[in-house]
Amino acid sequence: MVFRFFLVLLLFAKVSQAQPISLHTENPHYLSYKGKPILLITSAEHYGAVLNLDFDYDTYLETLQKEGMNYTRIFVGSYVEIPGSFGIEKNTLAPKEGKFIAPWKRTEEVGLFEGEKKFDLKKWNEAYFTRLKDFIAKASEKDIIVEVTFFCSTYQDSYWERNPFNPGNNVNNITNTDRKKSNTLQNENLTNYQKALVNKIVLELNEFDNIFYEVQNEPWADDPQKALLTLKTLSPKDLNWAKQSETASKASLAWQKEIADVVYNTETNLPKTHLIAQNYTNFKHSLPRVESNISIINFHYAWPEAVWMNYPYNKPISFDESGFAGSSDTTYLQQAWQFMLAGGAIFNNLDYSFYVGAEDGKGKNNAPGGGSTTFRKQLTYLHRFLTSFDFIEMRPDFGTVYHAPGVETQTLSKKGEQYAICITGPQGDSIKLRLPTGKYTYAFLNPFNGMEIKKGEIMTKESITTIELPSFDTMLGLKIVAENK
Repeated sequence: MVFRFFLVLLLFAKVSQAQPISLHTENPHYLSYKGKPILLITSAEHYGAVLNLDFDYDTYLETLQKEGMNYTRIFVGSYVEIPGSFGIEKNTLAPKEGKFIAPWKRTEEVGLFEGEKKFDLKKWNEAYFTRLKDFIAKASEKDIIVEVTFFCSTYQDSYWERNPFNPGNNVNNITNTDRKKSNTLQNENLTNYQKALVNKIVLELNEFDNIFYEVQNEPWADDPQKALLTLKTLSPKDLNWAKQSETASKASLAWQKEIADVVYNTETNLPKTHLIAQNYTNFKHSLPRVESNISIINFHYAWPEAVWMNYPYNKPISFDESGFAGSSDTTYLQQAWQFMLAGGAIFNNLDYSFYVGAEDGKGKNNAPGGGSTTFRKQLTYLHRFLTSFDFIEMRPDFGTVYHAPGVETQTLSKKGEQYAICITGPQGDSIKLRLPTGKYTYAFLNPFNGMEIKKGEIMTKESITTIELPSFDTMLGLKIVAENK
């Protein structure tokens, strides 16, 4: 009996110590999970793993784990796409008719899209929540973190035809017919249903440690507000929206704040509290304000400057979605290296090699992005490189690289002890460094195959130190460590 009593106490202690993924206590620019610092680096499917009944998420999660990915992102069903959305040939977020499962029960009335039945937003679909929790539980078993995104902009009138919040797709006398106002406080009686959804999901998922929440995907798309930053275009001919970063409107921000408050207030009386992310803008922008209950700052198509401009907020900065930069995996690998070596905490490549029938990530897809087994393997080299350092003690460093002719660099360091440098661009010959006096070892990494291609030692005496670069194609990783470390 005594042994059993102490066994129960031990189990209780372990349970009480468990907590969801959280900000790292020593460096809140990073995250902590199961008592250890964690970097979230992944190449994951197009957010429909739960809402698309045809998608085999068991195979998908097994693939992520096997290939070293520790993070995925899902939409909860308040937004869904139609075949051909964004020119994607095979799209997880566009289930076939009859295969879209949402949080609400369907009725016998026919809605607007291809004979799909209307929803009753007052009645929960328990089959949906069973599927949602099963997905997250299986991800948890594999130490995969899940970003749960509540809402999304609707983008086009044709997408609105399938949206559960369109008055023609529910029986609840929703009076808002303007899709561009659906995620604002000007959506008349829709807000209460949205808040009820958030409250329900937060209650259902409170037990899980491997999740964090995001308020809305790309909130600027409903009513884009031009930021003060002129950008180089990704494709001047086809992507006019890429000429300037865009931010959400004041109406959107007010609504997002209320949604985040629902998460916070709901969890006040629950055993666990979870981080909340907010998607602010694309590319880069110096954010004028971040609400106190927002813990993670999300950017899409992010530049390294997105990290540096917002670093004083002392929160993890996330490259939450990639894409629209061609189909070459090299482009997205370069984005990952540059962003994470700038001080980012999270990188998510939108991987179009995952879709229904290709849950093993070996599919070929006509889509505005990349993704492949090879690319996911290459991301593990980035993860291994960063975790070979005590990265919690490192910060963005703008002074160590004195001159890098012909290339661009991003540097993380704990000065005098350890330096992680990303080198990208045309072939350069050397890199000039300012290092404190001492003896250091250095090693260059090939990001494409993970192989060390050159290493050596250097002695410094408070002067500029030059290291010759090995021959390389597009990218190099450089690790420098003081001899006594």
